[in-house]
Amino acid sequence: MFTELFHTIEFSQGVEQVLAQRQVGVSVALQRAIQGIGLRFQDYLALVSPAAAPFLEEMAALSRNITLQRFGKTIQLFTPLYLSNECRSSCTYCGFSFENKIPRKTLSLQELEKEAQFLAAKGLKHILLLTGEDYSKTPVSYIAEAVALLQRYFPAISIEIYPLSLEKYQELLAAGVEGLVLYQETYDKDTYAKYHLRGMKKDMEYRLLGPDRGGIAGFRRLGLGALLGLSAPEGEMYFLGMHIQYLYKKYWKTQLQASLPRMRPAEGDFSGILPVDDRKFLQFLFALRITFPDLGLVLSTRETPSLRNNLLGLGITTMSAGSKTDPGGHTNSGELKQFEIEDTRSFEETVEVIRQKGYDPVCKDFDLALAKK
Repeated sequence: MFTELFHTIEFSQGVEQVLAQRQVGVSVALQRAIQGIGLRFQDYLALVSPAAAPFLEEMAALSRNITLQRFGKTIQLFTPLYLSNECRSSCTYCGFSFENKIPRKTLSLQELEKEAQFLAAKGLKHILLLTGEDYSKTPVSYIAEAVALLQRYFPAISIEIYPLSLEKYQELLAAGVEGLVLYQETYDKDTYAKYHLRGMKKDMEYRLLGPDRGGIAGFRRLGLGALLGLSAPEGEMYFLGMHIQYLYKKYWKTQLQASLPRMRPAEGDFSGILPVDDRKFLQFLFALRITFPDLGLVLSTRETPSLRNNLLGLGITTMSAGSKTDPGGHTNSGELKQFEIEDTRSFEETVEVIRQKGYDPVCKDFDLALAKK
């Protein structure tokens, strides 16, 4: 299990190892990548370190070439679909946090079908289901019912919900879910304890083992990431890279995706954001692409339209489009948002931009029928 590896090094030690890298290590890592030699973890650390900052253009060019070779000129599209914003956990940086006095809502199946019809009419084929952390309001039985309904409209359904047991993941897999997304938020134990004050989400170990349980259950796709802005980004990238490397070795039949969501304004008075600027953000993305050539890299609407446009072809393989962060938001947006997004363009506008850039927007990359014997 990943926790056995995770506990061998402190977060501060990971930060120190990244900061200790030198430019000669960056040059060696880039040469190995250019020659098609698999990168070592030490090479990855060099690429995410401050020493690699002067090499950003070289990293961008290499990232572009690798992406073109491995994925072609395609961008997979999906949209988030929030089932609920009800939550019993207190995460001080999140708009859904238990303490925030916002209107709470869980979609009925009738309301969910209205959302599904709206999105399917646009041509969307892949959706990501999200909830808050309220096991009583959105039990697995409810989510399974939602999946059964949504299968009439979408061939690919992934979940980004509260962590579950192996048995519950298997139950949702059998119901028709094909992908699991579970962001660790932060790999810093002290920061995790500081910002997660109550509810199941306080249990860092249980969340950390979620991708393992998903891999054992047999999800086709696993997505993970760190929420940049909560703790030292060098440490987050150290442990995220370690986590990706571990999952590749352990669950080699599973497709892996990673995302680097940056903190965005949300309900509440959280003020502890540690900003990660655009250049560092790009460097981190390029480092992931160069080190893990087959890794899916997801870019959300947390980022600005201009940045999303410019990243097309430079490493990103998957983008969200037409996003809403509130339950029922696609058909009846209200004051229920988890956080503010930057790219408010419609799905159709995003598709057009991708085509103008010479890329093919892919709305369907999987059908559950392919997995059935």
